[in-house]
Amino acid sequence: MRTLSFITLLAAFIFLSGYALASPPINISAEELQMLRTRAAQGNALAQNNLGLLYDLGDGVSQDYAVAQQWYAQAAAQNHAAAQFKLGLLYANGHGVPQDYAMARQWYEKAAARGRANALYALGEMYVHGQGVPQDYTRARQWYEKAAAQGSADAWGWFEKAAAQGNTNAQFYLGSLYEKGDGVPQNYAEATKWYEKAAAQGDAEALFSLGLMFAIGNGVPQDDVRAYMWWSLAVAHSTDNKQKSTATQRDGALTRRMTPAQIAEAQRLAQPCQAQQFKGC
Repeated sequence: MRTLSFITLLAAFIFLSGYALASPPINISAEELQMLRTRAAQGNALAQNNLGLLYDLGDGVSQDYAVAQQWYAQAAAQNHAAAQFKLGLLYANGHGVPQDYAMARQWYEKAAARGRANALYALGEMYVHGQGVPQDYTRARQWYEKAAAQGSADAWGWFEKAAAQGNTNAQFYLGSLYEKGDGVPQNYAEATKWYEKAAAQGDAEALFSLGLMFAIGNGVPQDDVRAYMWWSLAVAHSTDNKQKSTATQRDGALTRRMTPAQIAEAQRLAQPCQAQQFKGC
């Protein structure tokens, strides 16, 4: 039972750790190490992954990336997500194997498919730096979005930095994450704040989302006039099917519960709001 408990604790450590070099010592005893070897040799994927980590870190054993790769590979073949991610790291860094970004990407994608947040972030990094793939900030952002939704602090840091620098996509996405509570406690006030920043740059999706916040009363007082105003602005800044769907949303239940005077007031407010670049509306 002691060994099983140790393996479980080690598994939790691996889940929380990101890159092996940043990991603290595990301090495994000789008895625990021997029992871990036995379970790994018997085909236990968790034990194989944990043993690979020890060789990766050089904790309780001499550091040996090649041996780490062998144990990670056995666990990864059994769809162990942490091992798949660590195997990707070895290939990306050329530790114990020739550096091979294509192989790194392959293993990151397998781990990402199983919801591994650090693998999602690592894929974003590959596209930012053009490592084995064409440099593509749009694809990078897509992977960062998925990582942030899984609670990746690194991805959150990227979004917060980009949003603070005025990146409209990042501002809108942060608003969306706070509104839904994806990877962060749900916070309508924060969602509204980031939507307003993106809306101030004329982002149609942020304009629509602000309208929805006012229509429902999430994070702001429920206000049909403001909802109609924001949706009218979103219509003006949208095209094609998005424009039609936004107009349909505005002209549906919202319009039916408003008086002609309220609609006229919303239309009146939209003009100065746009003139002042959507600030203070």
